[in-house]
Amino acid sequence: MAMTRDISHSILEEVKQFVEEDIRPFAADFEAQQALPRELIRKMGQQGYLAASFPEKFGGLQLDPLEYGSLVEEIGKGALSAAMLLTVSTGLVGETLIRWGTNYQQEKYVLPIARGEKIGAFALTEPGVGSGAKDVESAYVKVGENYRITGRKKWISFGEIADFFIVIAAEQSNKAVSAFLVDRNLEGVKISKMKGLLSCAASQLADIELTEVEVGPEMMVGKEGMGFAGIANFALDYGRFNVAWMGVGLAQEALDVMVTYARKRSQSGQKIFHHQLIKGIIGDNVTNIMAARSLCKEAARLRIENHPDAAIQTTAAKYFSSTVANKAAADAIQVLGANGCSRRFPVERLFREAKVLEIIEGTSQLQQQIIALYGANKYYQPKRIKGI
Repeated sequence: MAMTRDISHSILEEVKQFVEEDIRPFAADFEAQQALPRELIRKMGQQGYLAASFPEKFGGLQLDPLEYGSLVEEIGKGALSAAMLLTVSTGLVGETLIRWGTNYQQEKYVLPIARGEKIGAFALTEPGVGSGAKDVESAYVKVGENYRITGRKKWISFGEIADFFIVIAAEQSNKAVSAFLVDRNLEGVKISKMKGLLSCAASQLADIELTEVEVGPEMMVGKEGMGFAGIANFALDYGRFNVAWMGVGLAQEALDVMVTYARKRSQSGQKIFHHQLIKGIIGDNVTNIMAARSLCKEAARLRIENHPDAAIQTTAAKYFSSTVANKAAADAIQVLGANGCSRRFPVERLFREAKVLEIIEGTSQLQQQIIALYGANKYYQPKRIKGI
C-alpha cells in the first residue's frame, strides 16, 4: 500500500526545489560535459528519487504511479537526462528486478540502485534490432551450469557508467529469448562511449560488445525463454510510462519559457504576448499539454487498479506526449525567434531533446501500430455498416 501523503504539498514541492537548485541551472552543462555528475546521482539516491516507485523494503518512497509520474515530470522539466536515469535504472532495471528477480538479485542490485550506489542499464537494442526483443541476434549457449553470451548492444542509455546490465539474448539452437544480469567488469565485456549525438549526451549512451561472457545460473532473470514475453515487455511498459511523463515535463518547460518570454519581450511598442498569432500558439500548447497530462494521469489510474487496459493507455500516453513535446519545443523556438536558436536560452536544447522521445522505448510509428490494432478490435462494429 502506498504511503499516505499529499504529493502536491510534500514530496512534489521538495522535488521542485531540488530541480530548481541542483538540476535546471546545470542542464546545459550536463550536455556540454556529456555526463550526469556522480554527485548529482548520489544526491538523487539520498533523496530517495532513484527508488521513488520501489516498496519500502527496497529503500523506496513507495509512490503510487500518479505520484511517481508527477515526480518524473518535474525532474524532466529540469533536465531530460536526469529523468532518463529514472527511466533506465529505476524503471527498466529496478522495477524489472523487483517483479522478476530472485532475492539474491534484488539484494545485490536493487538496494544499491535505491541508494545511488549502482546504476543499471537495459541492454536490448542492437545495431539491427530495435524494440523487437524477439528478433535479438545476441546469442547464448549453455556451458555446464553456466551461460556464455556473445553479441553487440547499441544505444544503451547510461551504458558508459552502468555497473551492470540486463542483457536480452537468444539461445543459439532453439532461439528462446532470455534475460541475464551481466556485471560490467566481467571478462569479455567491452564498453564504448557513443559520441556525436543530437542530444541527451548526458545520458551517456554506449555500445556494448559481449564476447563469450560467462555468467552463472543465478544471473538469469526469470525463467529461460521469458526474455521477450515476460522481461522485455514488462520493462518496456515501465519505460513508456516514464517517457510519457518526461514528454509532459519537457513540453511544460517549453511552455513556461515561451510564455515568460512573450510577456517580457516588447516589439512595436507592446509585449509580443498581445499579438493574436502568439496567443494562438500559446493557447494550442496549453490545451495539448493539458490533454497529454490527462492521458498520463489516466494511465497512472489504470496502473493503480491493475486494469487490463493499463498498457495500451500507457502506449497512447507515450505516443501523444512525445508528439506534444516536439510541437511545444518547436513552437517555443518560433516564439523566441532568433533567440530560440541560441544556446543562451533552453529551448534550443529542448527542441533537440524532444525528438528523442519519439524514438526511445518504441518509435511513434510502432506506438501507432499498437494503438491501431487495439482500436481495430475494440471499436469494430460490423452490424452498423452493411452491404460492403
